[in-house]
Amino acid sequence: MNPKEFKTLIQIIVAEAAKLRDARTTEHQAPVNYACVFSQSDEEYELLLTVAKQLGKAVQETAMGPVFYIEPLDTVAGDLRLVKIRKPDPKRTERGDADFTVTDYLTFKKTYFGKPGFRIIERPNMEMIELADPGFNVLAYFSNPPLGKVLNLDF
Repeated sequence: MNPKEFKTLIQIIVAEAAKLRDARTTEHQAPVNYACVFSQSDEEYELLLTVAKQLGKAVQETAMGPVFYIEPLDTVAGDLRLVKIRKPDPKRTERGDADFTVTDYLTFKKTYFGKPGFRIIERPNMEMIELADPGFNVLAYFSNPPLGKVLNLDF
């Protein structure tokens, strides 16, 4: 995989997650703030890491893989600067996910929490609403605060 193919893969993941967002919410203009590629094998994970390191620097290490700060990548949901490469995980058969920033998180949470496909994930420094639909090969997230703010990155 070369950098152009890597960028295209991320753009496809964001586009599919945006379709999921649009199909299940009214937040059609919510911009992307983060995307994650779910590697499907150890070999692919190493390959994706190699390419990601060419495009940016790691700004966060997580148990499931690093997050990279890259040059702005144009997507259907706006410019993207944060990309995570996730280690292979048999529980995550999807191709990836994208995280969108909603204007009013509390109203969004009240509107969608408890509806089919939506669940809340609490982290020490943020809360996320996950949207999953078996008709899509990606997940969509809505985080509060967005990861860029959690990492104190200036976009």
